[in-house]
Amino acid sequence: MRIATFNINGIKARIEALTTWLSEEQPDVVCLQEIKSVDEGFPAEPLQSLGYNVETHGQKGFNGVAILSKRPLEIVRRGLPGDPEDVQARYIEALVPGDGDRTVRVASLYLPNGNPIGTEKFAYKCAWMQRLATHAAGLMALEEATVLAGDYNIIPEPIDARTPANWVEDALFQPESRAFWRRLTAAGWTDAVRAVTDSDHVYTFWDYQAGAWSRDEGIRIDHLALSPEAADRLESVAIHAHVRGREKPSDHVPVVADLRL
Repeated sequence: MRIATFNINGIKARIEALTTWLSEEQPDVVCLQEIKSVDEGFPAEPLQSLGYNVETHGQKGFNGVAILSKRPLEIVRRGLPGDPEDVQARYIEALVPGDGDRTVRVASLYLPNGNPIGTEKFAYKCAWMQRLATHAAGLMALEEATVLAGDYNIIPEPIDARTPANWVEDALFQPESRAFWRRLTAAGWTDAVRAVTDSDHVYTFWDYQAGAWSRDEGIRIDHLALSPEAADRLESVAIHAHVRGREKPSDHVPVVADLRL
């Protein structure tokens, strides 16, 4: 089963780019972030015509997550548990059914950016990470093949940035953010990319500003966290960096894992 995460940065602006990539790569499940669309305005038809079932958790103008799947999506959860007053659309989870142990639980998440540091935005990021850690522990206890896929807005280590010094004052690289990622992996979640490579030139995001793409000033913030049951089935991982060089690209690129299911 091929499972991907892709921050699309506006589904309506990039629907053609998305359908082109889907046609080329034929992933089984795709977790989208920053769809920037309400549910009823999401352009599902072009995706359904390619054979995908679509579930969304949208929000007008910003945020928003979705799961596309060639298999049916069951028991869909919208919203990260732990704060009933949180109205930001940043989390959607569903079961992708299969035969026996071929069922996979998949979540698409868009962790808050948190900038600027020292504001309520960073406090919200920290609170959201705590809620995600609690929910992830509950998912781990289910002993299922589970993939937490998304834009985590976390640079785990200096190796994950072309120029780490540029990010020292950014929320993505703060001790609190990096500690959360260490806490997640220490709890048994596998960083899919780092399970297959220790390269220092592995990025998933290049800013639109200051020629970051042409200068290859990238960072790795889009991650696939695998439960032990999913990690045991991991065959390969690929970052489709070439997509960033296409017309009207997202500033993120797809990260794709193949699981033996």
